[in-house]
Parts: sequence; C-alpha cells; structure tokens
Amino acid sequence: MDRNVRSLGIGSVVRAGGMTLVAPYLVLYLRNVLDLGYAEIGLLVALTGAVPLAIVPFAGFVTDRIGRRRVFLVCLVAEALSVLLVGAAMRDRWLAGLLASVTLVYTVGTIAGPAISAYVADFTAGSDRTLAFTWTRVGWNIGFTLGVFSGGALIGLLGFPDVGFLAGGVLLASTAYLAVVLEPSPYDRARSAERTGAVGARPAGMSVRGSLGVLARDRVFLAVCASVALAWLTIGQWGAVFPLYANAVLGIPYAWIGVGLAVNGLLVVFAQGPITRLGIGHRHTTLFVLGTALYAAGFLLFGALSLVRSAILVGFLVSVVVLTTGENLVSIPSSTLPSNLAPPSEIGAYNGTFFAITGVGQLLAPTLGGVVLALTANPFETWAILVVPAVPAMALLAARVAPRVGAAANTA
Repeated sequence: MDRNVRSLGIGSVVRAGGMTLVAPYLVLYLRNVLDLGYAEIGLLVALTGAVPLAIVPFAGFVTDRIGRRRVFLVCLVAEALSVLLVGAAMRDRWLAGLLASVTLVYTVGTIAGPAISAYVADFTAGSDRTLAFTWTRVGWNIGFTLGVFSGGALIGLLGFPDVGFLAGGVLLASTAYLAVVLEPSPYDRARSAERTGAVGARPAGMSVRGSLGVLARDRVFLAVCASVALAWLTIGQWGAVFPLYANAVLGIPYAWIGVGLAVNGLLVVFAQGPITRLGIGHRHTTLFVLGTALYAAGFLLFGALSLVRSAILVGFLVSVVVLTTGENLVSIPSSTLPSNLAPPSEIGAYNGTFFAITGVGQLLAPTLGGVVLALTANPFETWAILVVPAVPAMALLAARVAPRVGAAANTA
C-alpha cells in the first residue's frame, strides 16, 4: 500500500479521535442541557446538514480542478477552528451560535470528503482501492473508539464546553501531521504541471458544464445514488436517533453509551479488514444490500429488547454489534463504488455527487427519527417504522440497479 495512504490512515486516527470526543453527544446536549424536544432536535440536526448537502457537489468539481491535497488540508484547518467555536457556543448556551458552528464543521468536513476519497483513488485501482479505503476507515475507527469512549467519560467530568475545546486542539494537531507527511497525489502533480506548462503535462480536464453532462448521462451511477439515499433513511438513525433514544428514552447513561460506541469502533478496527477480504470478488451492490438488512435487523432487535427492562443494557450492546456489522458491509461499496464508476478525470465530481444525493437520505433521517420518537411510545413500533425505507431500497438496488452496473466497477 502506498505510503501516503498509510499516513492518511494514521492521521485519520487523530482526526476521528478529536471529532468524536463531542460530535456523537451533540443531540444529548440539545436534549439534556438545552431541554429541546425530540422533533425539534431532529429538525435542527437536519438543518445543520442542509448547507453541506448543497455545497458537496461543487466540492467534487473543485477537487478535480484545484487538487486533492490542497483542498482537504484547508478544509481540515477550518474544521478544527469550527469545533473550537462549538465549544464556545456550548459554554455560553447559545443555540444559534452552536447551530452555526456545527453547520460550519459539517460543511468544511463535507468539502474535504470528495478530496480525500479522490486522493486515495489516485494512488490505487481495483481491489487495492477497496483495501485502501478499508485502511483509512480502520484508522478513522481507531480514533472513533478512543474518542467516543473518552468523550462519554470526560463530558461527565469536565462538561460539554471543555471537551469541545479539547476536540478542537486534537484536530489542529492531526491536520499539522497530515500537512507534513502527505505528498501531492499523481493527479495533483499532473494538475500542477498543467498550470506551469511543463513538457509532457496531461491535457486539461473538461469544463464544469462538461462534467455535469457526463454525470447527467450516467443513469447507472444516478440509480446507485438514489438507491443508497433511500437506504440512508434507515441507516441514518444510527448516528443521531439511536444514542438519543438510548439515553433520553431508556435512561442509559453517557458512560454506557460511550462504551457502546467504543465497541462499535473496536469492531470496525478488528472486523473491517476480515470483512473486506471476504467481500473481495463479490459485487458491491450485494454487500450494500446485506449491510442494509443488518441495519434493519439491529434496529428491530433493539426495539424488541427495549421492551424488557432487565435486558436494556445487554440489548443496547448486542444491537451495536449487529449494526456495526452492517456498517462494515455498507462502507465497502459506499467508499469505493463512486470512484470505480467515474472516469479518471471526474473522480472528485462523482464522489461529490454521490455524497450530495445520498446526503438527502442522511439529512432527512434525523427528522424522520425525531418525528417518530415524538409520536410513538412502544419501542418496537418505533423502530419497525424506522426500518421501512430500507425495504424498497434493498429491492431497488438488488433487482433493478445491480444488473446494470458493469462487472469491473461492481467487483470489490
């Protein structure tokens, strides 16, 4: 594996550790400190994702024209500074400032996403690309494990604001490391040669209008995006509604939620590699369907076990294991398939468009979850409703989309 990809994975450890000190607990701050209702929380979480969703397609075009490394390093600096603003807003209990800061965190992080994906893709191809994305994901989840476990303990000890300030400092450190060790990708060097008029430089890429035309004509790629977006209405409950329900409805304490989220991270660290190796040679679409089915099963299991008070803590951890297995499967096609479907000069644009379209499902998921939590009292009924979107998503992807995706692009 290329040295730069390995270094990016190591940097992801520190970045994820900083982000997850506080980010997974935002909904709990809104509920337990600011005393907001479930429906309000779902709506506000969705609003913080609206601006990133509108911007991310253009992030892909910028990545293809300015360069991968330059774009994501600038974004990561802005991300760290934004997290420091989150800590300040929490200290002052300033809801508007908190929402603006969180929106900025998500926006710059979203812009960085296509650039990071394209950077990894530039150094890899075929199954090596699948393994490279697994490496960066494992690095992220090592940091995630450390971050959520530490965050669950530190928030109870120091409070939300101080943990927010700590998170910002960690993110600045991780960005400094990446700036020092990462080289420009082959695509970055070629773009630099274009600008300087060096002999042998590759021809300039097509215009933004040309890129939009390529995307609009790629019906297979757009069908993949639409199917994944629909599935995210269910998958997206994992990020915000699941811990909110566990704490605010079932009374599971911060520290125990931190343990559960740390288990999630550890299972990614130790199981993602073996699951990816088992997935090599299989279709990306099949892996996504299986992963989505496990998400649905995990949520239904959580709802059923929540009916038995003595089984709540065990049910929480068992559900985390099932959900994480689904996450490990879904992550393989989500990280790799957009780059596989893209022409080499449009990898950033394809990743940006994929993030934008599937982001619609991510954006609407917490709103859907908040409304359902506000309207239902029975745990199994709550989660049975929330898994409904996964059914047509899996059917569409398996029956209509998978046969149209080329074998080379669809093979992990």
